[in-house]
Amino acid sequence: MSKGRAEAVAGASGILLRYLQEQNRPYSAQDVFGNLQREHGLGKAAVVKALDQLAQQGKIKEKMYGKQKIYFADQEQFDMVSDADLQALDARIVALTAKVQSLQQSCRHTEAGRTGQPPEELKELTSALTTPEMQKEIQELKKECAGYTERLKTIKAATNHVTPEEKEQVYRERQRYCKEWRKRKRMATELSDAILEGYPKSKKQFFVSGVLPSLLPWGLSPGRSHSFVSLPPQEEVGIETDEDYNLKLPDP
Repeated sequence: MSKGRAEAVAGASGILLRYLQEQNRPYSAQDVFGNLQREHGLGKAAVVKALDQLAQQGKIKEKMYGKQKIYFADQEQFDMVSDADLQALDARIVALTAKVQSLQQSCRHTEAGRTGQPPEELKELTSALTTPEMQKEIQELKKECAGYTERLKTIKAATNHVTPEEKEQVYRERQRYCKEWRKRKRMATELSDAILEGYPKSKKQFFVSGVLPSLLPWGLSPGRSHSFVSLPPQEEVGIETDEDYNLKLPDP
């Protein structure tokens, strides 16, 4: 061991011994390192070495707990505590706990007394908008209402109002057109799928190239081979899809 490392272990030994005696509870080397590293800047290797050294010297005790080794202060150096002493300590703990609860309750009452509000209402008040924030919100709402009022005046002043009958007629026509749209799209999809069964390239290439099979008067026949002919580009053939124009069928 180098001289610098030996000094580090020696310095750590005193710190660790005092810490274990003050806390008087078992710790692993990792626990000790985590608790003291920030305050004293101890390295983990120095902590492990110092703990092992203290245990070998008999200043602390070590014990295997599963796969982990724990260290604790030698209990023989402490005075024996009788059952009466333990009961007195338990009673003191209970008294101090009750005192803490009483002080906390007193603090809550004091805080409520300052504001004249119960704790629940005080919490609501502290989370509510302040007066300047509410005034700003009111101004924004007034501005929004003025815009809606102006819009309402414009609508009322218009002469081209739509009657309920005209509105219903528009809805009926929309449904009819959508129904026809779905029908034609289904027919075009079935036709292109039938063509693509014997087409040697992809669907995308088929649409771009404008290649169509030469159809017999009665159309395509399943299981029959078909010949293909090249037609002009897509712009001339007109093979376009809804997706090309980001169109989507509306809901029924």
